[in-house]
Amino acid sequence: MLKRLALSIVVLLALVVPAIAQPASDLQSAVALFQKVRTVANVVYVRANGWEGKLDVYAQRSPAPTPTVLFIHGGGWVQGTKEASVLQGVLPYIAMGYSVVNVEYRLANVSLAPAAIEDCRCALRWVVAHAKDYDFDTNKLIVAGASAGGHLALTTGLVPASAGFDRSCLVPGEPHVAAIVNFFGIADIGDLLDGPNKKPFPETWPYTVQWLGNQPNRADIAKAASPLTYVRAGAPPTISIHGDADPLVPYSHSVRLQEALQKAGVAHELVTIPGGGHGNFSQDQWQRAYAAIQVFLAAHVTAPKASSSAAKP
Repeated sequence: MLKRLALSIVVLLALVVPAIAQPASDLQSAVALFQKVRTVANVVYVRANGWEGKLDVYAQRSPAPTPTVLFIHGGGWVQGTKEASVLQGVLPYIAMGYSVVNVEYRLANVSLAPAAIEDCRCALRWVVAHAKDYDFDTNKLIVAGASAGGHLALTTGLVPASAGFDRSCLVPGEPHVAAIVNFFGIADIGDLLDGPNKKPFPETWPYTVQWLGNQPNRADIAKAASPLTYVRAGAPPTISIHGDADPLVPYSHSVRLQEALQKAGVAHELVTIPGGGHGNFSQDQWQRAYAAIQVFLAAHVTAPKASSSAAKP
């Protein structure tokens, strides 16, 4: 089992990580990458509706607190697992030197919207509450995800506690998110439900309908669950990666998000993948995306802060 996992790591390192770190040349170097982290699996972080939400911790073995990524898997809010996200969602950040917390959340068959948002907000608070246990740097927290996970990364980082999604969380206060990494996430739920990008059944994106269900106030929930609702001055720096031929999540969502962040004066970047679909990027395109992420996070999260007492020229 370990050998098979390590071989998979080698493949992913060859595809994704060369722009981040030296590519693994053999099995030993691949295994060594995971030996750099302390792994704790299936930690319960929330209980709701008879369901236990779990997360996996990959904490860098470091003498000092490390920047930490909360990674959220995709699957249209109706499917997907944290385990299936390890290679593409966790490994690249470990290679960058970040600790990673890989989180699951309530899917639609357990609870309808906005339960997934509530869970991810609670997971963020769990990271803060257990920072000393795993040497997380709470001043350098990053939220990342892809597709529905990209949407949840955006809401986890953008939504203020005053929006009411944090009521079931046991940890007080409001965590500070230093940056958001959004791979082709949905920025406007209402657009897919009843907006210009709604398609006639059965072409319509079924996940939105399944996630919202037949709740009588689903239009209000769609607005409250849309990242664009919360873009404002002081929001976390955000980088989005999106293929301009994405057949599932309209590329225009990332464009509109970019424009809103620009108007609000928030640091932002949109990495467009020409001809890219819903994540089925080429090797070069993956490398370009992760290289841009590394530079963006280095500039906005891990770069030393300028001293206020520095001498003026």
